[in-house]
Amino acid sequence: MASSHAQKQIYLSRVLGAWSDRLQPLCGAPEPARLGYRQRVTLTTAHDATSGWSFGLMRRDELIAIHDCPVHDPRVRALVHYLTERLPPFDVLPLAYLQVAGRQATLIVKAREVATAALDAVLDAPGSTGVEGLWLHLHPSAGRRLFARSGWRLVWGSPESRDELGLVHGPTAFLQPLPALHLEALEAAAAHLRACEDASVLDLYCGHGATLRIWAGAGARTLGVELSGEAVRNAARNAPRAQVLRGAATQRLPQIRAWWKEGRGEGLAYVNPPRSGLDGEVAQALAQELRPARIAYLSCSAGTLARDLDLLEKAGYRIDAILPFDFFPQTHHVETLALAGLAGSPAPAQRPRRLPSSRSSAARATASSRRRLRLTRG
Repeated sequence: MASSHAQKQIYLSRVLGAWSDRLQPLCGAPEPARLGYRQRVTLTTAHDATSGWSFGLMRRDELIAIHDCPVHDPRVRALVHYLTERLPPFDVLPLAYLQVAGRQATLIVKAREVATAALDAVLDAPGSTGVEGLWLHLHPSAGRRLFARSGWRLVWGSPESRDELGLVHGPTAFLQPLPALHLEALEAAAAHLRACEDASVLDLYCGHGATLRIWAGAGARTLGVELSGEAVRNAARNAPRAQVLRGAATQRLPQIRAWWKEGRGEGLAYVNPPRSGLDGEVAQALAQELRPARIAYLSCSAGTLARDLDLLEKAGYRIDAILPFDFFPQTHHVETLALAGLAGSPAPAQRPRRLPSSRSSAARATASSRRRLRLTRG
């Protein structure tokens, strides 16, 4: 673990070198939690008449089977073995991908229709693997775009599950691995933003509502923006006191501007963009127009984070701290939380660590998760 952490720390020190004095040590999970943690997985499939089905990753033109990948959640491994024993041949079921999100699993099939009887053996006892819902997604052009709007069929079980925070999610949900470590990041973000009844919080790329629930639970006026229709529907259920808009952040800028002008007290922002970082127009709007008093930015790409932090600094923001988290042990990926405030505003006295109120539902979930997984710092 020490070697892996050191490599990631060196990488971050290089890419985020302009703020090296504010870059904190990498926060990671203890050794036992560094395996069997990935509960959101997309596996490519292949079928051979002799050896049957294989599930894995494509390398050039070859599929590398990873039926027992040690970083996959035990449910994922159990489901893969279950399916290899029960799936019909490719000419009956042209399965292209297996997608697992927590306890929801989806068979993505490149066909407009399949015979109902094709899944008889699969539907025998899928619950024995730990999944709660099994979907068939008919998507003839599945590839770089895994999901289409239509062609969804729930073939077994429940259409939704709850994650470790008790949040409702569906089969396409983005779930952060290592939930307790994710909560560590949310604690730091919440302590930095200090959302309260006199604040307005803009939450971009809000997913199914984990952070919305924190801000709304603190009494803040809260607006979330998210592209996924499934995530928007579930965010509205998970954080009913928050307003949630569906669409790309760039497309929703007119509504964001109008909502921001009607705000009260301090304006705050939490952003968790994809690997490409903030859209240029969104970044400019945050830095030049909206100008929230404090920003918490959770990034999965240090390169695009550096680009966006540079833009914020040039617009008059102070970068208070950069906190890296090892959400993906045994891989080269690293997540980074940057905390920024308007220059001239009071700087934090120390690194934020705890949620502001232990009475909040998020804090209770944090405490519960901590009892299951003790975090260590490496």
